[in-house]
Amino acid sequence: MSKTRHDYELMDAADKLRPLKKQFVLPPGVIYLDGNSLGAMPAATAERTRQVVEDEWGVGLIRSWNDAGWIEQPHRIGDKIARLIGAGKGEVIVADSTSLNLYKVLSAALEQVKAQAGNSSRRTIVSERENFPTDLYIAQSLAKQHGFTLKLIDSPDELPAVMDQHLAVLMLTQVNYRSGRVHDMQALTAQAHAAGALTVWDLCHSAGAIPVDLLAANADFAIGCGYKYLNGGPGSPAFVWVNPRHADKCWQPLSGWLGHEAPFAFTTDYQPAAGIKRYICGTPGIIAMAALECGVDTLLAAEPMGGMAALRQKSLDLSNAFITLVDERLAAEFGVRIASPRDPALRGSQVSLALSEEMNGEAYATVQALIGRGVIGDYRAGAPNLLRFGFTPLYLGFAEVWDAVEHLVQVLRGKEYLQPRFQKQGAVT
Repeated sequence: MSKTRHDYELMDAADKLRPLKKQFVLPPGVIYLDGNSLGAMPAATAERTRQVVEDEWGVGLIRSWNDAGWIEQPHRIGDKIARLIGAGKGEVIVADSTSLNLYKVLSAALEQVKAQAGNSSRRTIVSERENFPTDLYIAQSLAKQHGFTLKLIDSPDELPAVMDQHLAVLMLTQVNYRSGRVHDMQALTAQAHAAGALTVWDLCHSAGAIPVDLLAANADFAIGCGYKYLNGGPGSPAFVWVNPRHADKCWQPLSGWLGHEAPFAFTTDYQPAAGIKRYICGTPGIIAMAALECGVDTLLAAEPMGGMAALRQKSLDLSNAFITLVDERLAAEFGVRIASPRDPALRGSQVSLALSEEMNGEAYATVQALIGRGVIGDYRAGAPNLLRFGFTPLYLGFAEVWDAVEHLVQVLRGKEYLQPRFQKQGAVT
C-alpha cells in the first residue's frame, strides 16, 4: 500500500536529525533539492562574515592576521574537514579552488611516477568519460606537459582491464556528478597500488554527503570543494589532502609564498614547507574562509547524533522514498526512469531522473517549471538529459520529498514545461 503524505509527516516527526535544519536560512515555500550543486546558507554565516568585515578587518585591520587568527584558518578548517573525510590532524589544508588543487596533486603524482626507476612505459592517466569536465581538462593539460596519455573509460566495468603496467595514476571522482554512482575507494585504490600506480580522488560530491575514510582506503591524494555539501557558499575555497607518506616527496607546481617553509623570511629561493603546508599557494580569502567554517560546523553539529553515519542513513531514507514515489507516480504515466543506481550502497546523496524519449530535449524546461513552483533541482546536459535532485539530510524533510514528486507530477501532467518562460535558457544551466 502506498504511503500518504501524512506517513511522511510522521517520519519527519520521528527524525532525530530534524533539529539540525534550524542551522540554515531557507526561503519559505521552497523545497531545496540542489545541495549537490550549492549548499544552503547556514544561519551563522551572515553574522560571522559581518564580524570579519566590520570588526576584524574594519577595526583590527592588518593586526587581525595574528589577533583574529587569520593565518591559521586554512589549517584550522582543514582539521575540521579531516574529521569528515577520514584524515588525520594536520593532513588537510583549505586553499584555492578544486581545479587548482587537482593541478597540484596530479602534478605531484606524475612527478613521483616519473621519478621511479624503470617506469618508462607507465605513462597512462585513467579516468571516466563522465568525470566532471574540469578534472578531465586539468588532466589533459598535465598529460601534454608531462608526456602522459589520458585514457577515458565509459563504464566502471572497464576499470580492471586498465589496471596494468601502463597505469600511472587512477583519477576518479568518488561520486559521479551525473548519475550519483559511488566508487569503492578502498577496493579501487588497492587495485591501482597492486598495479604499481597512484590514486587521485575527487571528493566534491562525497565530502559531507557520505562517510569517507581516506586513511583506511590508503588513498594517495584527494581534493574537494567547499560549496556543495560543506555549505561554504558560492565560490567557497576548496581543500586538499595528501597521504603523509607522499607529502614531503616532491614540490607541488604552484610554489607560492605561503607554501614556503618560512614565508615571512622573504628569501629569493623557494624551500617547501613540511607536509601539507606546501600545498597552499597564495594568501587565503579570509571572508570566504569564515563562511566555509560556518558550513563545515553545520556538519560537525551532527556528531553527537551519529555523525556522518547518521547523515548517510537519513540521506538514503530520503532518496529511497523519492525513488519509490517516482516509480509509483511517474514511471507508468510519464515514462520517467531512475538514472541513478537503485542499490543504495552504490548511490551518493542524489537521484538523477531521465525523461521519456517523447520528452527528449525538455529536461531543462522541466527543471525550470519545477523551480517556478518552488522546487529547486537542476539539469545536466548529455545523453540522456538529466534532472538531478540532491537529498541533503541536514535541511530536507520527508514530507518535502512527497511534495516535490507531487509538483513534478503536476508539471508533466499540465505540460507546464512548454511555457515560453521555462524554455529560455540562462547563462548557467
